[in-house]
Amino acid sequence: MQILTQPVTQPAISTLIRPAIGLSLIALIVCGFGYSAIATKIGQAIFPEQAHGSLIKYEGKVVGSKLVAQPFTAPSYFHSRPSVANYDPMALAGSNLARTNPELQKVIAERIVQVASLEAIQPDQIPKDLVTASGSGIDPEISVRAALIQVKRIAEQRNMPEQQVRELVLKYAQQPTFGVLGSNRVNVLELNLALDQLKRK
Repeated sequence: MQILTQPVTQPAISTLIRPAIGLSLIALIVCGFGYSAIATKIGQAIFPEQAHGSLIKYEGKVVGSKLVAQPFTAPSYFHSRPSVANYDPMALAGSNLARTNPELQKVIAERIVQVASLEAIQPDQIPKDLVTASGSGIDPEISVRAALIQVKRIAEQRNMPEQQVRELVLKYAQQPTFGVLGSNRVNVLELNLALDQLKRK
């Protein structure tokens, strides 16, 4: 048996660092920039509206997004769901309070009084989505029932027939996703824009 007497030489550190840095740069370019750019382009080609934020334009100007609620407070408009995040898409949040929490119950009770007074209806007629915030805080939709309850107030404020406003709500009503997910709903921003357009005709 032959015994090796020469010592095993270790590769120079520089020869190890160079390929490691090169591989890291290639991975960064391919995975960090290349993949992101390709995925973005594909998304814009297949879903152009969604990829650009589902923006809504009115008279040539961007007035909002289909995905983000706005704080409508004027009596001549449909009102959105309450928002714990103040309708700020950068601060998405719910109250994180349990239904049994006294603080949440107090807030809901106050909202019930306000809505009942504003819409001139009994408290037990108020849909839950008009007095409770969504998990995101920017839910752009309300139930069709919540919209219909506001019809009388809006018709009076705009000097329009109630039936005309009611038909507009039903026109913009959306069915449950895939027929089973969620409930009948309407986008508040789109509905209010349609109201303004209807008044001009």
